[in-house]
Amino acid sequence: MDSFNSPTTRPLYRGTQIVWYILGFIEVLLAFRFVLKLLGANPAAGFTSFIYGVTYIFAAPFLNVFRITQVAGSIFEWTTLLAMFVYLVLAFGIIKLFLMGKTVSTPEAAAKLNAQENN
Repeated sequence: MDSFNSPTTRPLYRGTQIVWYILGFIEVLLAFRFVLKLLGANPAAGFTSFIYGVTYIFAAPFLNVFRITQVAGSIFEWTTLLAMFVYLVLAFGIIKLFLMGKTVSTPEAAAKLNAQENN
């Protein structure tokens, strides 16, 4: 049975879509955080406070990795960029795990194994 006719193809496709959607949402929030810090936004402002509060949970594991670069009220937060990169790599890993569960035919599996053997 190939992946075109497999009953697992559609759930795998939906799963990958969900992972990409969640990643996109987190990346946009972290990008807002990065830009607001870079531009020296007022942390007491409603929108800025909301973004900092929501993104703190995603940025917190990385907050002490790098020093904060501060220039005239602007903050270049390297840790936010690191968080964005780590979440991107994590999403790629999850997608690869999903794709490992994809149904393959015996000839397709044999061809891929032969290609790996020759590399």
